[in-house]
Amino acid sequence: MPSPSAATRTTPETDAPGALPAGTSASSRLLLPLIALCTAVTAANIYLAAPLLPLIAQDFRSTPSAVAWLASVAQFGYAAGLLFFAPLGDSVNRRRLVAVLSLVAAAALVAGAASGGTGMLAGAVLVASAATVVPQLLVPLVAERAPADRRARHVAAVIAGLFTGVVAARVLGGLVGQAFGWRVVFVGAAALTVVLGLATAYVLPVERRRLQGPLFAGLAALPGVLRHSPDLWRACVRQAGMYGAWSALWTSLALLLAGDDGYGMTTAAAGLFGLFGLAASVVAPLAGGFVDRFGAARVVRSAYLLAAVSVPLFWLGGQVMAALCAAAVLVHAALVASHVANQTLALTTTSAPATANTAYVVAGFAGGALASALAGPAFGHWGWPGVCAVAAAWLVLGWAATAVRKR
Repeated sequence: MPSPSAATRTTPETDAPGALPAGTSASSRLLLPLIALCTAVTAANIYLAAPLLPLIAQDFRSTPSAVAWLASVAQFGYAAGLLFFAPLGDSVNRRRLVAVLSLVAAAALVAGAASGGTGMLAGAVLVASAATVVPQLLVPLVAERAPADRRARHVAAVIAGLFTGVVAARVLGGLVGQAFGWRVVFVGAAALTVVLGLATAYVLPVERRRLQGPLFAGLAALPGVLRHSPDLWRACVRQAGMYGAWSALWTSLALLLAGDDGYGMTTAAAGLFGLFGLAASVVAPLAGGFVDRFGAARVVRSAYLLAAVSVPLFWLGGQVMAALCAAAVLVHAALVASHVANQTLALTTTSAPATANTAYVVAGFAGGALASALAGPAFGHWGWPGVCAVAAAWLVLGWAATAVRKR
Protein backbone atom coordinates (compact mmCIF):
# COMPACT_ATOMS: atom_id res chain seq x y z
CA MET A 1 0.00 0.00 0.00
CA PRO A 2 1.55 3.30 -1.02
CA SER A 3 2.37 5.88 1.58
CA PRO A 4 0.91 9.41 1.51
CA SER A 5 4.08 10.61 -0.11
CA ALA A 6 3.52 8.29 -3.09
CA ALA A 7 1.71 11.08 -4.90
CA THR A 8 5.02 12.83 -5.45
CA ARG A 9 6.57 9.92 -7.38
CA THR A 10 6.92 10.21 -11.12
CA THR A 11 6.33 6.63 -12.28
CA PRO A 12 3.19 6.06 -14.36
CA GLU A 13 1.92 3.46 -11.95
CA THR A 14 1.68 5.87 -9.06
CA ASP A 15 0.64 8.94 -11.03
CA ALA A 16 -2.38 7.35 -12.69
CA PRO A 17 -5.51 8.02 -10.64
CA GLY A 18 -6.69 4.43 -11.01
CA ALA A 19 -3.35 2.65 -10.84
CA LEU A 20 -2.81 -0.36 -8.65
CA PRO A 21 -0.67 0.19 -5.57
CA ALA A 22 3.01 -0.19 -6.31
CA GLY A 23 4.79 -3.26 -5.01
CA THR A 24 3.49 -6.59 -3.79
CA SER A 25 3.04 -5.86 -0.10
CA ALA A 26 0.77 -7.97 2.06
CA SER A 27 -1.78 -5.14 2.05
CA SER A 28 -1.85 -5.08 -1.75
CA ARG A 29 -2.32 -8.83 -2.00
CA LEU A 30 -5.10 -8.79 0.60
CA LEU A 31 -6.97 -5.90 -0.98
CA LEU A 32 -9.37 -7.71 -3.33
CA PRO A 33 -10.09 -10.73 -1.05
CA LEU A 34 -10.66 -8.47 1.95
CA ILE A 35 -12.92 -6.15 -0.05
CA ALA A 36 -14.98 -9.18 -1.13
CA LEU A 37 -15.22 -10.45 2.48
CA CYS A 38 -16.13 -7.01 3.84
CA THR A 39 -18.75 -6.70 1.12
CA ALA A 40 -20.26 -10.04 2.19
CA VAL A 41 -20.58 -8.99 5.84
CA THR A 42 -21.94 -5.51 5.18
CA ALA A 43 -24.40 -6.75 2.55
CA ALA A 44 -25.71 -9.30 5.04
CA ASN A 45 -26.76 -6.45 7.33
CA ILE A 46 -29.36 -5.28 4.80
CA TYR A 47 -31.13 -8.63 4.82
CA LEU A 48 -30.58 -9.48 8.46
CA ALA A 49 -34.21 -8.99 9.49
CA ALA A 50 -35.83 -10.92 6.62
CA PRO A 51 -35.22 -14.50 7.88
CA LEU A 52 -35.86 -13.41 11.48
CA LEU A 53 -39.34 -11.95 10.90
CA PRO A 54 -41.19 -14.88 12.55
CA LEU A 55 -38.96 -14.62 15.64
CA ILE A 56 -39.26 -10.83 15.79
CA ALA A 57 -43.05 -11.09 15.48
CA GLN A 58 -43.19 -13.67 18.26
CA ASP A 59 -41.00 -11.52 20.52
CA PHE A 60 -43.16 -8.43 19.94
CA ARG A 61 -46.42 -10.44 20.09
CA SER A 62 -47.37 -9.72 16.52
CA THR A 63 -47.73 -11.66 13.26
CA PRO A 64 -44.99 -12.16 10.64
CA SER A 65 -46.97 -10.36 7.94
CA ALA A 66 -47.46 -7.39 10.32
CA VAL A 67 -43.69 -6.91 10.71
CA ALA A 68 -42.76 -7.72 7.10
CA TRP A 69 -42.34 -3.99 6.43
CA LEU A 70 -39.06 -4.08 8.38
CA ALA A 71 -37.42 -5.64 5.31
CA SER A 72 -38.52 -2.63 3.25
CA VAL A 73 -37.18 -0.24 5.89
CA ALA A 74 -33.75 -1.82 5.50
CA GLN A 75 -33.81 -1.39 1.72
CA PHE A 76 -35.07 2.19 1.84
CA GLY A 77 -32.36 2.98 4.39
CA TYR A 78 -29.71 1.48 2.15
CA ALA A 79 -30.97 3.47 -0.83
CA ALA A 80 -30.85 6.67 1.24
CA GLY A 81 -27.34 5.91 2.43
CA LEU A 82 -26.22 5.29 -1.13
CA LEU A 83 -27.70 8.59 -2.25
CA PHE A 84 -25.79 10.61 0.32
CA PHE A 85 -22.61 8.62 1.06
CA ALA A 86 -21.64 6.64 -2.05
CA PRO A 87 -20.92 9.75 -4.21
CA LEU A 88 -18.32 10.77 -1.63
CA GLY A 89 -16.06 8.11 -3.13
CA ASP A 90 -15.16 10.68 -5.81
CA SER A 91 -14.59 13.46 -3.26
CA VAL A 92 -13.01 12.09 -0.08
CA ASN A 93 -10.57 9.40 0.92
CA ARG A 94 -12.37 6.09 1.18
CA ARG A 95 -10.30 4.85 4.14
CA ARG A 96 -11.77 7.24 6.69
CA LEU A 97 -15.27 6.98 5.24
CA VAL A 98 -15.28 3.15 5.37
CA ALA A 99 -14.08 3.20 8.99
CA VAL A 100 -16.67 5.74 10.16
CA LEU A 101 -19.58 4.07 8.39
CA SER A 102 -18.61 0.65 9.77
CA LEU A 103 -18.66 2.02 13.32
CA VAL A 104 -22.04 3.73 12.79
CA ALA A 105 -23.58 0.57 11.32
CA ALA A 106 -22.30 -1.54 14.21
CA ALA A 107 -23.66 0.88 16.80
CA ALA A 108 -27.08 0.88 15.10
CA LEU A 109 -27.16 -2.92 15.05
CA VAL A 110 -26.45 -3.04 18.78
CA ALA A 111 -29.25 -0.52 19.34
CA GLY A 112 -31.55 -2.74 17.28
CA ALA A 113 -30.68 -5.72 19.45
CA ALA A 114 -31.69 -3.72 22.52
CA SER A 115 -34.96 -2.40 21.03
CA GLY A 116 -38.21 -3.01 22.84
CA GLY A 117 -40.62 -2.56 19.96
CA THR A 118 -40.95 -2.43 16.20
CA GLY A 119 -40.63 1.37 16.08
CA MET A 120 -37.22 1.45 17.74
CA LEU A 121 -36.09 -1.60 15.78
CA ALA A 122 -37.14 0.04 12.51
CA GLY A 123 -35.14 3.16 13.38
CA ALA A 124 -32.06 1.10 14.17
CA VAL A 125 -32.41 -0.94 10.98
CA LEU A 126 -32.82 2.27 8.97
CA VAL A 127 -29.60 3.78 10.35
CA ALA A 128 -27.63 0.54 10.08
CA SER A 129 -28.71 0.05 6.47
CA ALA A 130 -27.95 3.66 5.56
CA ALA A 131 -24.41 3.20 6.90
CA THR A 132 -24.03 -0.16 5.16
CA VAL A 133 -22.91 1.35 1.85
CA VAL A 134 -19.32 0.17 2.13
CA PRO A 135 -19.63 -2.30 -0.81
CA GLN A 136 -20.64 0.47 -3.19
CA LEU A 137 -17.73 2.63 -2.06
CA LEU A 138 -15.35 -0.21 -2.91
CA VAL A 139 -16.75 -1.54 -6.20
CA PRO A 140 -15.72 1.60 -8.18
CA LEU A 141 -12.24 1.28 -6.67
CA VAL A 142 -11.98 -2.31 -7.89
CA ALA A 143 -13.31 -1.44 -11.35
CA GLU A 144 -10.97 1.48 -11.95
CA ARG A 145 -7.89 -0.48 -10.85
CA ALA A 146 -8.63 -3.63 -12.85
CA PRO A 147 -7.16 -4.32 -16.32
CA ALA A 148 -9.67 -3.30 -19.00
CA ASP A 149 -10.01 -6.83 -20.41
CA ARG A 150 -10.76 -8.31 -16.97
CA ARG A 151 -12.74 -5.47 -15.38
CA ALA A 152 -16.07 -7.32 -15.33
CA ARG A 153 -14.42 -10.35 -13.69
CA HIS A 154 -12.95 -8.22 -10.91
CA VAL A 155 -16.33 -6.54 -10.35
CA ALA A 156 -17.91 -10.01 -10.36
CA ALA A 157 -15.56 -11.13 -7.56
CA VAL A 158 -16.90 -8.38 -5.30
CA ILE A 159 -20.49 -9.05 -6.36
CA ALA A 160 -19.98 -12.73 -5.53
CA GLY A 161 -18.99 -11.61 -2.03
CA LEU A 162 -22.11 -9.46 -1.82
CA PHE A 163 -24.44 -12.33 -2.66
CA THR A 164 -22.56 -14.68 -0.38
CA GLY A 165 -23.40 -12.22 2.38
CA VAL A 166 -27.06 -12.29 1.40
CA VAL A 167 -27.02 -16.10 1.65
CA ALA A 168 -25.19 -15.98 4.99
CA ALA A 169 -27.76 -13.55 6.37
CA ARG A 170 -30.56 -16.01 5.62
CA VAL A 171 -28.81 -19.27 6.50
CA LEU A 172 -26.68 -18.31 9.51
CA GLY A 173 -29.22 -15.75 10.68
CA GLY A 174 -31.94 -18.38 10.69
CA LEU A 175 -29.82 -20.99 12.47
CA VAL A 176 -28.39 -18.65 15.12
CA GLY A 177 -31.71 -16.91 15.59
CA GLN A 178 -33.51 -20.20 16.18
CA ALA A 179 -30.87 -21.31 18.71
CA PHE A 180 -30.15 -18.07 20.60
CA GLY A 181 -32.74 -15.50 19.53
CA TRP A 182 -32.79 -12.77 16.91
CA ARG A 183 -31.06 -10.24 19.17
CA VAL A 184 -27.89 -12.34 19.28
CA VAL A 185 -27.83 -12.28 15.47
CA PHE A 186 -27.83 -8.47 15.49
CA VAL A 187 -25.00 -8.31 18.05
CA GLY A 188 -22.91 -10.82 16.09
CA ALA A 189 -23.42 -8.85 12.88
CA ALA A 190 -22.27 -5.69 14.69
CA ALA A 191 -19.05 -7.36 15.81
CA LEU A 192 -18.24 -8.65 12.32
CA THR A 193 -19.01 -5.26 10.80
CA VAL A 194 -16.54 -3.49 13.08
CA VAL A 195 -13.71 -5.99 12.62
CA LEU A 196 -13.91 -6.32 8.84
CA GLY A 197 -14.79 -2.69 8.22
CA LEU A 198 -11.76 -1.39 10.10
CA ALA A 199 -9.48 -4.06 8.57
CA THR A 200 -10.58 -3.09 5.07
CA ALA A 201 -10.10 0.60 5.78
CA TYR A 202 -6.57 -0.16 6.96
CA VAL A 203 -5.49 -1.89 3.73
CA LEU A 204 -7.15 0.52 1.31
CA PRO A 205 -4.66 2.59 -0.71
CA VAL A 206 -4.22 6.27 0.07
CA GLU A 207 -5.99 8.32 -2.61
CA ARG A 208 -5.95 11.89 -3.77
CA ARG A 209 -9.23 13.78 -3.91
CA ARG A 210 -10.42 13.70 -7.53
CA LEU A 211 -13.42 16.05 -7.50
CA GLN A 212 -13.04 19.57 -6.19
CA GLY A 213 -15.78 21.78 -4.82
CA PRO A 214 -18.48 21.12 -2.20
CA LEU A 215 -18.38 17.83 -0.31
CA PHE A 216 -21.67 16.65 -1.83
CA ALA A 217 -20.83 17.76 -5.36
CA GLY A 218 -21.30 14.17 -6.54
CA LEU A 219 -24.88 14.14 -5.23
CA ALA A 220 -25.64 17.42 -7.00
CA ALA A 221 -24.16 16.01 -10.21
CA LEU A 222 -26.42 12.93 -10.25
CA PRO A 223 -29.21 14.38 -12.47
CA GLY A 224 -26.71 15.64 -15.02
CA VAL A 225 -24.81 12.35 -15.13
CA LEU A 226 -28.04 10.44 -15.79
CA ARG A 227 -29.24 12.95 -18.37
CA HIS A 228 -26.03 12.76 -20.41
CA SER A 229 -25.63 8.97 -20.25
CA PRO A 230 -28.51 6.99 -21.80
CA ASP A 231 -26.58 3.75 -21.18
CA LEU A 232 -26.44 4.51 -17.45
CA TRP A 233 -30.13 5.39 -17.36
CA ARG A 234 -31.06 2.10 -19.04
CA ALA A 235 -28.83 0.12 -16.67
CA CYS A 236 -30.55 1.79 -13.71
CA VAL A 237 -34.08 0.97 -14.84
CA ARG A 238 -33.20 -2.55 -15.96
CA GLN A 239 -31.73 -3.42 -12.61
CA ALA A 240 -34.58 -1.77 -10.72
CA GLY A 241 -36.97 -4.17 -12.45
CA MET A 242 -34.79 -7.23 -11.90
CA TYR A 243 -33.95 -6.41 -8.31
CA GLY A 244 -37.56 -5.58 -7.51
CA ALA A 245 -38.71 -8.99 -8.73
CA TRP A 246 -36.03 -10.79 -6.72
CA SER A 247 -36.63 -8.70 -3.63
CA ALA A 248 -40.39 -9.26 -3.59
CA LEU A 249 -39.86 -13.01 -3.71
CA TRP A 250 -36.83 -13.37 -1.46
CA THR A 251 -37.87 -11.06 1.37
CA SER A 252 -41.32 -12.71 1.52
CA LEU A 253 -40.06 -16.28 1.31
CA ALA A 254 -39.81 -16.73 5.09
CA LEU A 255 -43.55 -15.99 5.34
CA LEU A 256 -44.29 -18.89 2.99
CA LEU A 257 -41.79 -21.33 4.46
CA ALA A 258 -42.54 -20.69 8.15
CA GLY A 259 -46.23 -19.79 7.90
CA ASP A 260 -49.02 -22.09 9.00
CA ASP A 261 -50.64 -21.73 5.57
CA GLY A 262 -47.32 -22.54 3.88
CA TYR A 263 -44.78 -25.21 4.71
CA GLY A 264 -44.76 -24.68 8.50
CA MET A 265 -40.96 -24.85 8.81
CA THR A 266 -38.96 -23.62 11.78
CA THR A 267 -36.91 -20.45 11.35
CA ALA A 268 -33.72 -22.51 11.18
CA ALA A 269 -35.08 -24.81 8.47
CA ALA A 270 -36.43 -21.87 6.48
CA GLY A 271 -33.03 -20.19 6.75
CA LEU A 272 -31.32 -23.21 5.22
CA PHE A 273 -33.34 -22.57 2.08
CA GLY A 274 -31.01 -19.65 1.52
CA LEU A 275 -28.31 -22.10 0.48
CA PHE A 276 -29.89 -22.06 -2.97
CA GLY A 277 -28.67 -18.49 -3.17
CA LEU A 278 -25.13 -19.84 -3.49
CA ALA A 279 -25.97 -20.11 -7.18
CA ALA A 280 -25.29 -16.39 -7.31
CA SER A 281 -21.73 -16.83 -6.05
CA VAL A 282 -21.10 -19.48 -8.71
CA VAL A 283 -22.67 -17.49 -11.54
CA ALA A 284 -20.92 -14.18 -10.76
CA PRO A 285 -17.46 -15.04 -12.17
CA LEU A 286 -19.07 -16.75 -15.17
CA ALA A 287 -21.19 -13.68 -15.83
CA GLY A 288 -18.12 -11.47 -15.60
CA GLY A 289 -16.40 -13.53 -18.29
CA PHE A 290 -19.50 -13.43 -20.52
CA VAL A 291 -19.76 -9.65 -20.19
CA ASP A 292 -16.09 -9.24 -21.13
CA ARG A 293 -16.59 -11.52 -24.14
CA PHE A 294 -20.13 -10.89 -25.42
CA GLY A 295 -21.09 -7.50 -23.97
CA ALA A 296 -23.52 -6.38 -21.29
CA ALA A 297 -26.68 -6.18 -23.40
CA ARG A 298 -26.67 -9.86 -24.35
CA VAL A 299 -26.07 -10.95 -20.76
CA VAL A 300 -28.95 -8.79 -19.49
CA ARG A 301 -31.35 -10.25 -22.07
CA SER A 302 -30.39 -13.77 -21.02
CA ALA A 303 -30.83 -12.85 -17.35
CA TYR A 304 -34.35 -11.57 -17.96
CA LEU A 305 -35.23 -14.80 -19.74
CA LEU A 306 -34.10 -16.80 -16.70
CA ALA A 307 -36.07 -14.55 -14.36
CA ALA A 308 -39.19 -14.85 -16.52
CA VAL A 309 -38.97 -18.65 -16.23
CA SER A 310 -38.46 -18.47 -12.46
CA VAL A 311 -41.68 -16.56 -11.65
CA PRO A 312 -44.16 -19.29 -12.67
CA LEU A 313 -41.91 -21.80 -10.91
CA PHE A 314 -42.13 -19.69 -7.75
CA TRP A 315 -45.93 -19.64 -8.09
CA LEU A 316 -45.98 -23.43 -8.46
CA GLY A 317 -43.55 -23.61 -5.52
CA GLY A 318 -46.35 -22.49 -3.23
CA GLN A 319 -47.45 -26.14 -3.33
CA VAL A 320 -44.46 -28.01 -4.79
CA MET A 321 -41.15 -27.76 -2.94
CA ALA A 322 -39.09 -28.97 -5.93
CA ALA A 323 -40.38 -26.09 -8.06
CA LEU A 324 -39.54 -23.63 -5.29
CA CYS A 325 -35.97 -24.94 -5.12
CA ALA A 326 -35.49 -24.70 -8.89
CA ALA A 327 -36.95 -21.20 -8.94
CA ALA A 328 -34.60 -20.05 -6.18
CA VAL A 329 -31.57 -21.15 -8.21
CA LEU A 330 -32.82 -19.54 -11.43
CA VAL A 331 -33.76 -16.19 -9.90
CA HIS A 332 -30.40 -15.84 -8.17
CA ALA A 333 -28.55 -16.70 -11.37
CA ALA A 334 -30.64 -14.13 -13.25
CA LEU A 335 -30.13 -11.41 -10.67
CA VAL A 336 -26.37 -11.75 -10.39
CA ALA A 337 -25.83 -12.00 -14.16
CA SER A 338 -27.90 -8.87 -14.70
CA HIS A 339 -26.14 -7.11 -11.84
CA VAL A 340 -22.63 -7.86 -13.11
CA ALA A 341 -23.52 -6.67 -16.61
CA ASN A 342 -25.41 -3.53 -15.61
CA GLN A 343 -22.98 -2.45 -12.90
CA THR A 344 -19.96 -2.91 -15.18
CA LEU A 345 -21.72 -0.69 -17.71
CA ALA A 346 -22.58 1.89 -15.06
CA LEU A 347 -18.98 2.03 -13.82
CA THR A 348 -17.50 2.56 -17.29
CA THR A 349 -20.00 4.84 -18.97
CA THR A 350 -18.99 8.15 -17.30
CA SER A 351 -15.89 9.91 -15.96
CA ALA A 352 -17.31 9.90 -12.39
CA PRO A 353 -17.65 6.20 -11.54
CA ALA A 354 -18.66 6.64 -7.90
CA THR A 355 -21.44 9.06 -8.84
CA ALA A 356 -22.65 6.80 -11.67
CA ASN A 357 -22.51 3.79 -9.36
CA THR A 358 -24.60 5.68 -6.82
CA ALA A 359 -27.31 6.36 -9.40
CA TYR A 360 -27.27 2.72 -10.46
CA VAL A 361 -27.46 1.15 -7.01
CA VAL A 362 -29.97 3.66 -5.65
CA ALA A 363 -32.26 2.90 -8.58
CA GLY A 364 -31.90 -0.84 -7.99
CA PHE A 365 -32.56 -0.69 -4.27
CA ALA A 366 -35.41 1.78 -4.66
CA GLY A 367 -37.06 -0.68 -7.03
CA GLY A 368 -36.38 -3.50 -4.59
CA ALA A 369 -37.68 -1.60 -1.58
CA LEU A 370 -40.90 -0.61 -3.33
CA ALA A 371 -41.48 -4.17 -4.50
CA SER A 372 -40.87 -5.48 -0.98
CA ALA A 373 -43.26 -2.91 0.46
CA LEU A 374 -45.98 -4.14 -1.92
CA ALA A 375 -45.15 -7.82 -1.44
CA GLY A 376 -46.06 -7.80 2.28
CA PRO A 377 -49.65 -6.55 1.78
CA ALA A 378 -49.96 -8.75 -1.33
CA PHE A 379 -49.09 -11.79 0.76
CA GLY A 380 -51.57 -10.74 3.45
CA HIS A 381 -54.43 -10.34 0.93
CA TRP A 382 -53.73 -12.95 -1.76
CA GLY A 383 -51.06 -15.21 -0.28
CA TRP A 384 -48.02 -16.38 -2.19
CA PRO A 385 -49.61 -15.87 -5.67
CA GLY A 386 -49.90 -12.16 -4.82
CA VAL A 387 -46.14 -11.97 -4.19
CA CYS A 388 -45.46 -13.71 -7.51
CA ALA A 389 -47.72 -11.19 -9.26
CA VAL A 390 -45.67 -8.30 -7.83
CA ALA A 391 -42.46 -9.94 -9.05
CA ALA A 392 -43.91 -10.47 -12.54
CA ALA A 393 -45.01 -6.82 -12.75
CA TRP A 394 -41.51 -5.61 -11.90
CA LEU A 395 -39.97 -7.84 -14.57
CA VAL A 396 -42.38 -6.48 -17.17
CA LEU A 397 -41.43 -2.90 -16.25
CA GLY A 398 -37.72 -3.69 -16.36
CA TRP A 399 -37.98 -5.51 -19.67
CA ALA A 400 -39.90 -2.62 -21.22
CA ALA A 401 -36.96 -0.37 -20.42
CA THR A 402 -34.52 -2.99 -21.70
CA ALA A 403 -36.34 -3.20 -25.02
CA VAL A 404 -35.92 0.53 -25.71
CA ARG A 405 -33.20 0.97 -28.30
CA LYS A 406 -30.92 3.89 -29.00
CA ARG A 407 -31.99 6.17 -31.77
